[in-house]
Amino acid sequence: MTEVTIRRFAPADRARWETLWQGYNVFYKRSVEQRVTDRLWARLTENSGEPFGFAAEMGGEVVGLAHYFFVSSTSDWNPRCYLQDLFADPEIRGKGVGRALIEAVYSEADRREAAQTYWLTQDFNETARKLYDRLAHATPFIKYQR
Repeated sequence: MTEVTIRRFAPADRARWETLWQGYNVFYKRSVEQRVTDRLWARLTENSGEPFGFAAEMGGEVVGLAHYFFVSSTSDWNPRCYLQDLFADPEIRGKGVGRALIEAVYSEADRREAAQTYWLTQDFNETARKLYDRLAHATPFIKYQR
């Protein structure tokens, strides 16, 4: 089995990252403006602010992404870490990419002494939820959005 390497994104990763990013957006049935995509990429590679990100690499190819923020809290002294985007190439699912990305975010959250690390997912995301149930616990919160 090929090892998963977690690292920061490099400018040369743009095309592969954007393919994964578009796959993520299609999966969640959402549309993201190109200017938002461009800004996100700049922040991931130029250290120009949050979000932060990790690339998962296998066999020399980027096969997964994670984007995360640190958020102040009204109930914790330390910030919370919000894992906003997590995606693995469908061709390599089940090979540890999602787990490795979550564990990298956990490590960064621990390094920054985050009070918690959390994320959201759609109820129809059964495959990923099997992994999430092993790495974290579901909360009773319901999201409202305007």
